Amino acid sequence: RLRMLLLFLVCAAPVVASYFMYFVVRPDGAGAAYGTIIDPPRDLPLADALDMDGKPVPLASLRRQWLLVAVGPSRCDEACERRLYLQRQLREMLGRERERVDKVWLITDDAVVAQPLRRALEATPAMHLLRLPAAQASAWLVPAPGQRIEEHLYIVDPMGRWMMRMPSDAQPGRVKRDLDRLLRASASWDTAGR
Repeated sequence: RLRMLLLFLVCAAPVVASYFMYFVVRPDGAGAAYGTIIDPPRDLPLADALDMDGKPVPLASLRRQWLLVAVGPSRCDEACERRLYLQRQLREMLGRERERVDKVWLITDDAVVAQPLRRALEATPAMHLLRLPAAQASAWLVPAPGQRIEEHLYIVDPMGRWMMRMPSDAQPGRVKRDLDRLLRASASWDTAGR
């Protein structure tokens, strides 16, 4: 019996030690979010954006899905294209959970979006391309100190509240980890589709 007890203790020790280290000692940075959590979260503005055909779209209609939001002018430079590509890749990296996430680009001016870019963004799965004046976008989404609004990706929850801002030049793997946590935590009350 004593040998059996010693064998059990030797096998159980690594498991007990790992729980102790994770829940009691808690290594630095464990569980910390990569993005900046917005506290308190900020509700979608009670405003209408315009789609690419100039028709009004209530921003409230975007609720009931997680949103990855990019903001910027229609003249999309290289950094803008990287952010829009990151949005697409992040959604695809979520696997079967991707249907719970929509991509949104809030275009802050009235200029024409280049046709090749527009075609790429409207391909399946389509991105919501919405025009929202810069002043309205800035009243809702706030960049990190010393940065511009278009340098970040913003995460909006299914209730329409902006709740997280990703750093500029975000690392895809770390953003995905935050998204995975959010989707896992909301799985009991959030379903795919509007």
